[in-house]
Amino acid sequence: MAKKIYIEGMSCDHCVKHVTNALIEVDGVKDVKVDLKGKIAAVELAGTVDDSKLKEAVEEAGYDVVKIE
Repeated sequence: MAKKIYIEGMSCDHCVKHVTNALIEVDGVKDVKVDLKGKIAAVELAGTVDDSKLKEAVEEAGYDVVKIE
C-alpha cells in the first residue's frame, strides 16, 4: 500500500532528510521518497498505518501536512 503526503514548509535538502527520517520511524513504513519541488512524500507501507500517525510524524518534525491520499 502506498500513500502520498502533501507537505508545506520544506525548503531544502535538509528538510527532505528531516521528513524522510521522521516518516521512516513510523511503525509499518517500509520506504519514503520525498519530492522537495512537488512538496510530496510518497510513503510505501508494509500494512495498515493510520493517517494520523503519518501526520503526527511530519508535524513533530516541524512541517505542515496539507492532505494525505
